[in-house]
Amino acid sequence: MVQNRRLVPVDPPFHRARIENPLSQTDWEIRAVGARRPKYITFDCYGTLTNFQMGPLARQIFADQVSPENMDAFLADFAYYRLDEVLGDWKPYSEVLCNSIERTTRKWGLPYREDQALQFYDAVPTWGPHPDVPAGLARIASEIPLVILSNAMNEHIQSNVDKLGAPFAHIFTAQDANAYKPRLQAFEYMFDQLGCAPEEAMHVSSSFRYDHMSARDMGYGWRVFVARGHEPSLTPHYATHEIEDIGGLAGLMGL
Repeated sequence: MVQNRRLVPVDPPFHRARIENPLSQTDWEIRAVGARRPKYITFDCYGTLTNFQMGPLARQIFADQVSPENMDAFLADFAYYRLDEVLGDWKPYSEVLCNSIERTTRKWGLPYREDQALQFYDAVPTWGPHPDVPAGLARIASEIPLVILSNAMNEHIQSNVDKLGAPFAHIFTAQDANAYKPRLQAFEYMFDQLGCAPEEAMHVSSSFRYDHMSARDMGYGWRVFVARGHEPSLTPHYATHEIEDIGGLAGLMGL
């Protein structure tokens, strides 16, 4: 059964309904994908499938340096710098994290310690999935090939994928593509490897800034936002469907 969530059909050629008030979703009900299924479902991994623990780990590491009332703002700066660090040429994720921590601590007038920054890098492969992920993926894995496109290092990603409890046909990393999302180069690399056009695929992510804005520009046929709560919904503009968790995918596929 399709979950009672809201959906706004957007931009042609895939959806031609006119949105009278693009900021309101009141008049739109969720729709299943329909008879034309995607050839692949591509996923963001960290944050969407894997429970990304950068924030909680930073709270632990900097608990004695950042006051509780300032911690949310500190974590926001750390997140902003991580995004900024991946917008240029590819570099190892350890450098992304070290540079992000150095810039954050410098802004806050704190000493930078590389050993603290590397704790984040070493923790990444230990993180497991959100609770809804294994069962949600299991319901669709036998029907449509699943693919991961992740801002990951090759030495990390398999450990995270093994914890998801579902088979993936392909796993692509930023290291493979020589580019991080949201750069289009990462998506172009994946589609070149798949031999598939973007309009034939569905992308699933909990991030607009890293994924869905680029996915819309690439021309994905279906773009599913997973409302994990770490970004506000921009579904009327950049996604075609919105679900609360991965369990909602089966309903979208009519399974």
